[in-house]
Amino acid sequence: MAVLVTGGAGFIGSHTAVELINSGKEIIIVDNLCNSNIQSVENIKKITNINNIPFFEYDCCCKKKLTEIFQKNHIESVIHFAGLKAVGESVEQPLKYYSNNLKSTLTLCEVMNKFNCNKLVFSSSATVYGSPETVPIKETFPTSTTNPYGTTKLMIENILKDICIANPNFSVACLRYFNPIGAHQSGLLGEVPNGIPNNLMPYITQVAVGKLKILSVFGNDYPTHDGTGVRDYIHVVDLAKGHLNALTYIENHCGFETFNLGTGVGYSVLDIIKTFEEINNITIPYKITERRPGDVAVCYADPTKSKDLLNWQANLSLKDMCRDSWNFTKSTFK
Repeated sequence: MAVLVTGGAGFIGSHTAVELINSGKEIIIVDNLCNSNIQSVENIKKITNINNIPFFEYDCCCKKKLTEIFQKNHIESVIHFAGLKAVGESVEQPLKYYSNNLKSTLTLCEVMNKFNCNKLVFSSSATVYGSPETVPIKETFPTSTTNPYGTTKLMIENILKDICIANPNFSVACLRYFNPIGAHQSGLLGEVPNGIPNNLMPYITQVAVGKLKILSVFGNDYPTHDGTGVRDYIHVVDLAKGHLNALTYIENHCGFETFNLGTGVGYSVLDIIKTFEEINNITIPYKITERRPGDVAVCYADPTKSKDLLNWQANLSLKDMCRDSWNFTKSTFK
């Protein structure tokens, strides 16, 4: 009885694979490696001391390949990370995002249905909340989106909800992530974005290692304690552990549920920079530039539902996130 991890070589998927193995789960990884690297799979093996992790370099849009995996393995549940994930790119290439993210999920669900596999944890995003009017953000807040990437996440949520209505035995835990940062404490797993990073922490670490010259801080006139945008940053290892709790939940419940995975605490851009500098004893040069269109001042989660129903909460600190991110980057670019 195995857990299929789609996109299991990616940033969050690889960390979740480690936690699954450490908890005694048998896993199978499928990833087309379009925004990940086979080295992640090798590093999962190093961390867990498991050398026979089944890995398939397949695209989840290919029904034939997915069917082959289900035919040859007894899969009891799926954690679905596979998908394109760059917000900016989704605005530039919306058809690519709608085609890939929707087709891969529909194909996966069709194959799951064929093999009577009814348990799915879906990697969603806090982007489905759009620009919330108040914080902290609860799962009951209205949903809306500001970019094609977020729209694909919300569309998939609605698809999964309809599947659960049609099939009373189907169980979905839809996890809405806030801002994952950090890396595995071993320094073997972390975030390696393609090209210039879109997210704050990878940009900071690449400035720290000398790959990029200076960090741009987009706006310092927001109504926050220091004028810079505030977000809910969560350590990727805490996030990964949330998927184990979600698996336990869907083993005992049917239907569709959404859960916020965040800390419930907001940190500003300057908070992140200062903590990174302090914990790692390094200076990050930065400049203040104009706000980015669509950015909101403050965004952080109300994780109460995850604590109550999943028995999960984030435990690692911002210092842990900054230290582990730097350790991984140093080992990657040495």
